[in-house]
Amino acid sequence: MTTPIIQIDDLHFHYADTPVLSDVRLSINQGDFIAIVGPNGGGKTTLLRLILGLLKPDRGSVRIFGKAPGSEPARIGYVPQHGNLAPGFPATAEEVVLMGLPHGRRHGPRFWRNERARARDAMRRAGVENLAEKRLPDLSGGQRQRVLIARALITRPELLLLDEPLSNIDPYGRQCIVETLTGLGRETTIVMVSHDLGITTNAVTGLAAVNRYLLYADGAYPTQAMLELMYGVHEVGCPVHEHIHNLTHPADEDMRA
Repeated sequence: MTTPIIQIDDLHFHYADTPVLSDVRLSINQGDFIAIVGPNGGGKTTLLRLILGLLKPDRGSVRIFGKAPGSEPARIGYVPQHGNLAPGFPATAEEVVLMGLPHGRRHGPRFWRNERARARDAMRRAGVENLAEKRLPDLSGGQRQRVLIARALITRPELLLLDEPLSNIDPYGRQCIVETLTGLGRETTIVMVSHDLGITTNAVTGLAAVNRYLLYADGAYPTQAMLELMYGVHEVGCPVHEHIHNLTHPADEDMRA
């Protein structure tokens, strides 16, 4: 039996006296493209930080590649919600991507041959190879986000985690990022956090709705129970199925809650 890439069981977490996640269970296998959706403050980013090992659960377990979170950092690529670079940061796109290399591998005579080749390959996979010499301040929000995705790809991770990759991106940039992630989903396990139901693509294999509790369904469309968990509303006339596959949503359709 194949070990899941991510296995979460009976997970509980709280900040101070406020419960954030309760009785969360989720299994993600190799090749899955999972979208974690829900309202702001519902616990999505907290769940991602628990997967990364940046937070510890109060109860329950999180296993990544069958081990404790943080045990296999080289196998994981992470794109945080706001990145850690200001838009005016005076570096080229290629230099930003090279920052994704482990610290111990940034020096030596072969750096500019081997490591730059890896950077260009990561940029090709993210669809930004033509921007290598462009400086960060000259890029659009969508282009900067794809450069950050390339930075996460430079180590060729088996698991790619993204926190709100389409937040504050214009419709065209959103479409480009969705197309990039759709291509990457054919070769990498992806977990993407978003509060925007309009960003799911036909590449998504499963949807996890989080608002303290977690509900999961196959496919890219939320069930009625998910909508009620996330927003406490009943969508009249909204078709709901537990197992819906290959349902495409327009990348530029704004359905933010």
